[in-house]
Amino acid sequence: MNHIVIVKLDSFKDLGVIFDSKLNFGEHIKEKINKAYSVLGVIKRNLIHMDKSSFVLLYKAMVRPHLEYANSVWCPFKKGDIENIKKVQKRATKLIISLNKLPYLERLRQLKIPTLKYRRLRGDMIEVFRIIHNYYDS
Repeated sequence: MNHIVIVKLDSFKDLGVIFDSKLNFGEHIKEKINKAYSVLGVIKRNLIHMDKSSFVLLYKAMVRPHLEYANSVWCPFKKGDIENIKKVQKRATKLIISLNKLPYLERLRQLKIPTLKYRRLRGDMIEVFRIIHNYYDS
């Protein structure tokens, strides 16, 4: 049609999400994990002796958004991807020196941070509520 050539792409980026031809989002998840680790490295190098409230503020503002941006689109479904994303939060909570010997779930309780799995589920429920109650402008 009109001499238009259609090119097959293995992956492309749209609104910050990398889509591949099979919708696995593996490349996107790896990129987000690497970005979150790099931000954690910056926090660790510059703010080694921080209190709990400072850590929570920095984590919620600088690290977690990389792990959750548009996750209603690319929500991980493979166990390996879920574990790799979870490892970022595990490592982040170990930055607090007074908590690093505690088990992961206890560190989350002390910091009052929910698990990433819980946040994904909560976000999905909010989206379903908005769709059912027609809160989206068609």
